[in-house]
Amino acid sequence: MQDNATEVTAAGIARLAGVGRAAVSNWRRRHADFPKPVGGTETSPAFALAEVESWLRRQGKLAEVPLRERVWQQLVGHPEGPATALVHAGCVLLLIHDRPTVWLELGAVSDERLAARLPGTLEQVIVPRFGVAGKRGVHRQGAGRGVHTPPVAQGVHSPTDVRGVHTPPGVGGGVSVNGPGGVNSPSGVHTSSGDPSGSASVNTPGAVNTPPRVHASPAAAGVHTAPAAPAVHTPTGPELLPSVPLLRGVAELAAEMGARQAYEFLVGRHLDANPRQYTLTPAELARLMGDLAGAARTVLDPACGTGALLRAVPVPGAREAERDEVERELYGQDSAPELAALTALRLALQGRNVVVRTAVGDTLRADAYPGLRADVVLCHPPFNERNWGHDELAYDARWEYGFPARNESELAWVQHALARLRDGGTAVLLMPPAAASRRSGRRIRADLLRRGALRAVIALPVGAAPPYNIPLHLWVLRRPDKAPAQPEVLLADTGTVAEHTGRGGLDWETVRTAVLGAWRPFERAGTAVEQPGVSRSVPVIELLDDDVDLAPARHLPPAAAGDGEHLGDVRERLGETLRLTADLTPPAPTGPAEGQAGRWPLITIGELARGGALVMRTGGNGGHARVPVLTDHDVLAGTAPSGTLPESDEEAVLVEAGDVVVPVLGGGSVARVVDDATAGAVLGRSLVLLRPDPDALDPWFLAGFLRGTANNRQASSYASTATRLDVRRLQLPRLTLDEQRRYGARFRALAEFEEALRHAGRLGGQLVRGMYDGLTDGTVAPD
Repeated sequence: MQDNATEVTAAGIARLAGVGRAAVSNWRRRHADFPKPVGGTETSPAFALAEVESWLRRQGKLAEVPLRERVWQQLVGHPEGPATALVHAGCVLLLIHDRPTVWLELGAVSDERLAARLPGTLEQVIVPRFGVAGKRGVHRQGAGRGVHTPPVAQGVHSPTDVRGVHTPPGVGGGVSVNGPGGVNSPSGVHTSSGDPSGSASVNTPGAVNTPPRVHASPAAAGVHTAPAAPAVHTPTGPELLPSVPLLRGVAELAAEMGARQAYEFLVGRHLDANPRQYTLTPAELARLMGDLAGAARTVLDPACGTGALLRAVPVPGAREAERDEVERELYGQDSAPELAALTALRLALQGRNVVVRTAVGDTLRADAYPGLRADVVLCHPPFNERNWGHDELAYDARWEYGFPARNESELAWVQHALARLRDGGTAVLLMPPAAASRRSGRRIRADLLRRGALRAVIALPVGAAPPYNIPLHLWVLRRPDKAPAQPEVLLADTGTVAEHTGRGGLDWETVRTAVLGAWRPFERAGTAVEQPGVSRSVPVIELLDDDVDLAPARHLPPAAAGDGEHLGDVRERLGETLRLTADLTPPAPTGPAEGQAGRWPLITIGELARGGALVMRTGGNGGHARVPVLTDHDVLAGTAPSGTLPESDEEAVLVEAGDVVVPVLGGGSVARVVDDATAGAVLGRSLVLLRPDPDALDPWFLAGFLRGTANNRQASSYASTATRLDVRRLQLPRLTLDEQRRYGARFRALAEFEEALRHAGRLGGQLVRGMYDGLTDGTVAPD
């Protein structure tokens, strides 16, 4: 079967052939046999991928295209959309991971026979892995170790069954969803979306479905509430048929890089390509939350998204070699079907000893795991949700600490997390700062404190996670197994310890050290040594006032910024820097350069790159290892590499001493020459690296002329909200290498002067802040 249904844009064709979009436009004009558009618009046409690949192959332009790029184009051009394509690809990759020889036999048949035979084969993998099946009458397997449900006598129908579906011990009855987003059932039964649901087989394209359990809600006596639909079902033959060309490519990709790595590449690229569609938990934040929770065998994320938090919990086991052998149970739920399915497949591909259960639905209205008692709950819940079920859930048994107000959805998530923990289990939630101080939540906060359920509130620096403009909090909770004799709560503020230089520019290692350095002693002893301005173990009784305000900054003693000895040291360093600044001040200009700049013959960066005088690279891939990332904010601020990127199987660009790095967004005339201290960092997004041939170009000459205002203006394009620099259009004068070095020496001196001014500004600001603090807290005398 030809994959004519899969479409690709001009930009996709350019990536396939490794050229610019202008080249694709030229091909369309010059070659009469170039494929005709099959969709899209007049300004952004779409072409059949199979026809494009055939044309490129005939022209000899497809030979060097990486397999991963071709597979990616098949995925984004899938007729049912990339989310469905990712689920189908994940199912096949799981089959390849668990039963590679089976796929080798299947792959030899025609596309039509492959699509017809795949569902039965996939079900043999999906049922053991997820305990689910896509056919009516096939029950979900037992929930597994760590799930406690009311006992049901063998051979007896549970009172929560629907339409006589038999329930095995520990497993709820079968209720299902029919069609994408469509739900049919008798009134009074709620699904995750709040719509009624009935007993029918699940048939939702793009998601893996199973009959979910039904449990009686405490909110309505005698009314059975249907939990959310499970996330994974076995796709049917007709559903799989359009995906077969993609699945063959995915199998080739798995043979090249491994099944898990292939899926991580595809999922990661999909998330990167749709940044506004998903609210992601940054990898470093997920790692910190996992470390706060500690190693666990049974983990739940009730708002699992893409599964970052479930993947971040440490694995029990004393030695690294033993950790893959530890059996674990990972539970997730999300209201977005594609995310719940992607999470299930990503987790299942991590190893064979992982029991994975994910479900689709609104967790607060339709909890998929009412009997679960987990070791750890991690959650990044939606913020400021007013439609969270306030009216329907007034008498829900989860509200042990008080019924949350309509505007306190976050406190509903906190209590849901506590309700799903075993006694002594730990929950870590990402929270908006308002949840610590809103008056409408003070009674619930007070009860959490009195009963010892809230253990720590940790303020993160601005930019730690979306929304990036506010300092979010981490709440660490523990389901009380016994009341503490003298309860204390840890309050910490890391905003003062980590310098922030913009999104992606957070010093996560400093944040981790500060947070875990305060939490681990507190976790062991129930109290911790006070660190002024950073952390303090506060007796609960001090917080139980009229406001019960838990904002850490309100309860921490100020840092010792106003200490006289410390300020004296800052003042001395500032004096040294100012003297250096005076020494580095450039001499007075002497007049126009010989020959005048306007008459110099010029050459563009693009021409130099084509001639081999320099190499151009763009950043944005994290590579296999976690290495510090040089971000555009670091280049603009003149700071050390401070960013992070998710690990990727694509090659990372590592900067070397002598490279010139240029930001392409923002409209600033900035270029930075990489020194020995920065060398080895990964090149971040929105940066272009120029690596000059030392026999042809002096790096300081190159960087200096790239910073010219007129040069930047002629090479920039302007949109309504941003300015983008086309580095290829930047110009340099044609000068001999000796003349370049003369200019380079002056540009280098200017850069040193600029850095001295920047450093003096930082020290001056630190001295001013310290003096204000010292004068106001009494540690510095006015005279």
